[in-house]
Amino acid sequence: MHLFDQIEARMTRFVMEALGVDRDRADHLRRHYWQRHGTTLAGLMREHDVDPHDYLHVVHDIDFSPLAPDPALAERIAALPGRRIVHTNGPKGYAERVLEARGLAGLFDAIFGIEETGFTPKPEAAAHDRVIAAAGINPRHATMFEDDPRNLAVPHVRGMRTVLVSPAKETAADGAPHVHHVTDDLTSFLRRLLEE
Repeated sequence: MHLFDQIEARMTRFVMEALGVDRDRADHLRRHYWQRHGTTLAGLMREHDVDPHDYLHVVHDIDFSPLAPDPALAERIAALPGRRIVHTNGPKGYAERVLEARGLAGLFDAIFGIEETGFTPKPEAAAHDRVIAAAGINPRHATMFEDDPRNLAVPHVRGMRTVLVSPAKETAADGAPHVHHVTDDLTSFLRRLLEE
């Protein structure tokens, strides 16, 4: 089972237990909160006063064995100029474990998890602005890589170049003028970028 499949199943189970609802209702609420608030966690916090620490611990306690090191991607990331920063709606510890499993540990200068943004998720402007300020980023000299086009709108407004990494490349950026580039193969995209 892939990582997000595991996380999604754990989110549904958490919603079932926290709110005392059945699986269908929990699935509906999980998706509804994601659409309305940016993340399921944000919806649970705002509408049900759920403790974010409990949620993050339960939802991200998963099996990382489906991930494999990617030496070609690691080489491309290491060759990028400037600082490399992770900004995730997940907890920092989860991001660290993903990077370790993919063979990308040590390649990033900073990791900002949901805790570092005061549990404010992307796509909210406050989440991006906290990371920009804390990391001392000049948005006009930065690029944001993201798998959700909603999360690229604020970086675009702030002046960043934006890259959507999506397996559904042909439709991923439809109606999203804030997305400058779309790729379904990050390693190849970075290779081309570095060759320019």
